[in-house]
Amino acid sequence: MRTGKWLIAAAAMAAFMGAETVKAQDEATVGATADFLGKYLWRGQNLVDDRVLQSGAGIGYKGLTASAWGNLDLTGENGNRGEFSEVDLTLDYSWQCSRLDVLSYSVGLIYYDFPVPKAGDDTTELYWGLSLDVPAGPSVTVYHDIDEAEGAYVSLGIGHSFAEVLELGPRIPVSLDLGATLGWGSASYNKFYWGSDNGKFNDLVLSLALPFEIGGLTVTPSVNYVTLVSDDIRRTDAYGRDSDDLWYAGVGFAKEF
Repeated sequence: MRTGKWLIAAAAMAAFMGAETVKAQDEATVGATADFLGKYLWRGQNLVDDRVLQSGAGIGYKGLTASAWGNLDLTGENGNRGEFSEVDLTLDYSWQCSRLDVLSYSVGLIYYDFPVPKAGDDTTELYWGLSLDVPAGPSVTVYHDIDEAEGAYVSLGIGHSFAEVLELGPRIPVSLDLGATLGWGSASYNKFYWGSDNGKFNDLVLSLALPFEIGGLTVTPSVNYVTLVSDDIRRTDAYGRDSDDLWYAGVGFAKEF
């Protein structure tokens, strides 16, 4: 996993972490997720144009979380039916600003592994993010590829949750989560992933979800719209798909132990 670059990034993360007083829970948490989706789209890239199962598990303690996530192709759309086309390993540290409670930070590492041939080149990203616990919940996350692409991707997000907008039966309240993200890629990032030589705003994602809880299990049906916002990116046709404006739906399951 390119150990040298991991150690450099880990050292940078440790230095950043030391700048703030950590406010985090003292108890360890363990969680697992499983999402059935109609497509696999990532940063505007239509990687799998058919049904997938994306599952993950993680353990967290005092703000530090280690997790693993995988994308399992459920059809033969890319010739990988029944195989994990991608496995991501993430180390994240998140904490709250000691002087301004509405401000939260996060830093982390993601290693992207592509076990099947032609699914992609293994690579590593270092990221950092800021979010505000205010109406619309604005956030920014910057991902620095320190391996293959050697570029940056910036995600700008907003979102809001409405509690108990309806009920499934007398004791199952359903919430409404609305979100939007706008992504920008640097010239080197776009060159690697899209074949474009310019830094551009790449993709816009709009999402609507209706989470509810049954017996400690959180169930989240969702619908998502993804569009490419740059004409240069649209013209690359890097993934050979028929449309740059896509809808897909899914349902997710999450459990904390």
